[in-house]
Amino acid sequence: MNSNRVKGMMDEVVGSAKRKVGELTDDAGLQVEGIVQQVKGDLENAWGKAIDIVRDANDEARVPHDTLIEVEMEYSAPRGESKKSK
Repeated sequence: MNSNRVKGMMDEVVGSAKRKVGELTDDAGLQVEGIVQQVKGDLENAWGKAIDIVRDANDEARVPHDTLIEVEMEYSAPRGESKKSK
């Protein structure tokens, strides 16, 4: 889990608390502030998840440099002879 996801979760929790306190005290400003902070947290969390997904995909796709792959192809020579190359 990266720092974006941690910050996002914290913003979601704090925003939710502010919104609920605003509801209990009939403070519309605090309610709006809490909702905005929750949305910010949702976006940070989503961004962090995307970063994790891309990092994990890159880790899975990584091929060690000491791995060699031999490829053999057939091609037609100018005279129509079949040759193999490596």
